[in-house]
Amino acid sequence: MWKRACDTAAKCIAETKEYNKQRWDKTHMETDFKEGDQVLVSTLSLNDLKGTKKMRYSFVGPFTIIKLIGQNAVEEDKFPSRRRNPTPPEIVEVKDSPGPVSKIIRARKIRLNGKGQRQFLVRFKNQTDDKDKWLAKDAIPDGNLHLRRFRASRRTEQSHP
Repeated sequence: MWKRACDTAAKCIAETKEYNKQRWDKTHMETDFKEGDQVLVSTLSLNDLKGTKKMRYSFVGPFTIIKLIGQNAVEEDKFPSRRRNPTPPEIVEVKDSPGPVSKIIRARKIRLNGKGQRQFLVRFKNQTDDKDKWLAKDAIPDGNLHLRRFRASRRTEQSHP
């Protein structure tokens, strides 16, 4: 009886091992990372991320693999915020205006740094109305000429309702 119980237990353990192996092989794949690949990093072990745990992203990246250490261990490009001497971003020149000014359409007053400032809605030549910009008087090319025309057109509109 003891022998039969041991054989049954050994048989059950062997069947369980085979079942677990089939389940594991069905759902898991071997990783095949190479140097230069882009990977995402899980945020579970990162403690210096800001915000509540509930609102954090599950993964951050992508980061470039620099060196393979083991089958699942890699050395990746460091976080830009953790670098000792972070490199500044590239400076991109932004063109201030999309061309010469066609006319001034409207005026408004806004508060900027606690002071009142007047801005003008400027339309540029050969541009659609979605390219119109609010600019200060000093930022308008040939501003005095265009402002004289704008004020004159407003006077004529008010005198002829």
